Amino acid sequence: MSNFNSPMRLSSSLIKHLKYRVRMGSNPLLPHSRSFTTTEGHRPIIVHKRSLDILHDPWFNKGTSFSFTERDRLDLRGLLPPNVMSTEQQIERFMVDLKRLEEQARDGPSDPNALAKWRILNRLHDRNETMYYKVLIANIEEYAPIVYTPTVGLVCQNYSGLFRRPRGMYFSAEDRGEMMSMVYNWPADQVDMIVVTDGSRILGLGDLGVQGIGIAIGKLDLYVAAAGINPQRVLPVMIDVGSNNEKLLKDPLYLGLQRHRLDGDEYLAVVDEFMEAVFTRWPHVIVQFEDFQSKWAFKLLQRYRNTYRMFNDDVQGTAGVAIAGLLGAVRAQGRPMIDFPKQKIVVAGAGSAGIGVLNATRKTMARMLGNNEHAFQSAGRQFWVVDAKGLITEEREDLDPEACPFARNVKEIHRQGLREGASLVEVVQQVKPDVLLGLSAVGGLFSKEVLEALRGSTSTRPAIFAMSNPTTNAECTPEEAFSIVGDNVVFASGSPFKDVDLGLKWLILFLL
Repeated sequence: MSNFNSPMRLSSSLIKHLKYRVRMGSNPLLPHSRSFTTTEGHRPIIVHKRSLDILHDPWFNKGTSFSFTERDRLDLRGLLPPNVMSTEQQIERFMVDLKRLEEQARDGPSDPNALAKWRILNRLHDRNETMYYKVLIANIEEYAPIVYTPTVGLVCQNYSGLFRRPRGMYFSAEDRGEMMSMVYNWPADQVDMIVVTDGSRILGLGDLGVQGIGIAIGKLDLYVAAAGINPQRVLPVMIDVGSNNEKLLKDPLYLGLQRHRLDGDEYLAVVDEFMEAVFTRWPHVIVQFEDFQSKWAFKLLQRYRNTYRMFNDDVQGTAGVAIAGLLGAVRAQGRPMIDFPKQKIVVAGAGSAGIGVLNATRKTMARMLGNNEHAFQSAGRQFWVVDAKGLITEEREDLDPEACPFARNVKEIHRQGLREGASLVEVVQQVKPDVLLGLSAVGGLFSKEVLEALRGSTSTRPAIFAMSNPTTNAECTPEEAFSIVGDNVVFASGSPFKDVDLGLKWLILFLL
């Protein structure tokens, strides 16, 4: 591990940056004010920009709602149409265009017209950030699936062709030794939240390289719209260490490094330098790691969690939401909450998200059982984990160390009529689980045979968690679950589905 307390390394570009600030009459060692940094609350903002610079800055552009007094004071007279329109009128005009497109759109969450809606919203974001977030906040239920999953998956797959205006920051393997100066290229002196990805495992779509920054942008849009975080104090980041996606490496239009991914100590050196740089400039920032492949997700979490203010969304965020859903399923089954540690859970998928959910759920069960070593071991016996090779047991060779605690005892599974590598259908038939939990990123994995086997569950209301996203990667749909298992099923998903008209209420989880 690198020495996080080592002195700041000054690159040549950082030295030039500091010398420039000295010439401009500021102390380079003290925080300095920038004209576009907002203050807390709703106090007025001093803007030192004028004319087209304001109209081209989405943070301060108000479009045609600038009053004539503002137009005179800011040198905007003649640069805008003469009719002064309120923000509400501008939003109404924008919504008319967007609704016109929606009326022509086909049904279905995977409809390509969703990408057209994203383009329209993105153009608004480019020119008027305030109006963009007003629209998103007022229509969050409708447009969250556009700015994030499932549409964001399609955006990331096509990001090189969709790229128009840069948003966020890019740190690459070619920037080693320069990152400490690069962070000062970002205009905001205060950043509260960074979402960073290396593009290695975007949703269930695999390695998308530099195009994965779309996931960081979309996640922060939701944080601003739904959690009220200041949009001027968030930063989406891509760490580009190459890609192992051969299609991207051969694409002349690909915007990232066209080389295979760094590995081992070289990879860690890049991420170490990035973390040291961002926490040097913004010591109170929170860094969220997003969509890193399992190989690095746990390792980086353990590497930094006691040194920096950070977390991994796939390992910890997904786990938190999943536990809330699992506890809700117990209540929906009409059982007391103390019965949660008795739930038999079959898990499909042993990646970073799957192991993260397993670890958190086992800890929750153990706490309810007394929070001791015996309780911890007892809770571990409530899970049957199935990966691409089938049921994981102690006989499995070359098993990921993170999955080892959930490998089943061979003698125990033999008594249950199972074996190492047993199929998902066989496991569901023999275990008769209360919960079937999918974190596999394999669309349709919960086949008709699997769902029919779940009808034999010992629970009066079995729960199906088809949590993989985007929607095309969901293990099954609500319609399939209800039509095969029965209308008493509790259903949860990682991406939004259209309502199923069954005259019932069911549990839907939309993992953010």
